[in-house]
Amino acid sequence: MAATCPIGFDVDRLRAQVLATYDRVARDPHGDFHFHRGADYAAQYLLYDRAELALLPASATARFAGVGNPHRIGPIRPGEVVLDHACGAGTDLLLAARRVGPTGRAIGVDMTPAMRHQARTAAREAGLDGIVDVRAGVYEALPVEDASVDVVISNGVVNLAPDKTRVLEEIARVLKPGGRLHLADVVVQRELKLEARSNPDLWAACIGGALPEPELYGIVAAAGLVGGRIVERFDCFRNTSAEVKVSRDLRVQGVNFHAHKP
Repeated sequence: MAATCPIGFDVDRLRAQVLATYDRVARDPHGDFHFHRGADYAAQYLLYDRAELALLPASATARFAGVGNPHRIGPIRPGEVVLDHACGAGTDLLLAARRVGPTGRAIGVDMTPAMRHQARTAAREAGLDGIVDVRAGVYEALPVEDASVDVVISNGVVNLAPDKTRVLEEIARVLKPGGRLHLADVVVQRELKLEARSNPDLWAACIGGALPEPELYGIVAAAGLVGGRIVERFDCFRNTSAEVKVSRDLRVQGVNFHAHKP
């Protein structure tokens, strides 16, 4: 079962590896990584609108490292409260802020100090700092009040979590009744071998902790969210070094997944 990490897995080492990886992305997005980054990747592989991305500071879009496109899952409406669940340098967060407008709020949570700095800087540069609120935190204990969020967007995050059940429970906790989950994450068609699931480098690259598709549906439902469905798929690891580290028959994919809180 991939909803939790393997028995004996060094969770502290994993968290340190994830923190170190995304700290490096924050400091030098053009470095050597197992995954794609940047605005061209977002537009070409994940169907982001190039014109929308061009309106955002390059400091944010250069550090984009998502695996899907939560903005294609459903509308984000003016006046809503949106939580970007591990916001990174802020690309999805700033796009959400533009959608909610001055009567709404876009909250970003991230555990990486360098990423939070980039997100806050990008929000100021984009003139959105009155709407955007970037907070320190982890996905197992979100610094957000119960039932206070209309939409949670998450892009390439759940697969990084050692305890995915806990992460989905936190998402359900902060959503208002009727609130929506716009989840972009990684799935596989069968569970990875123990060797791959025990490799912190592959976890940090968004593959080692990827859920088999049926388990994604299961943990979302167990958290109390309903209507879960995959609405779009992306070949987000094409032409990366991560692609050659796992069997092709696993069909590692990014997916857009929608659910809501009853």
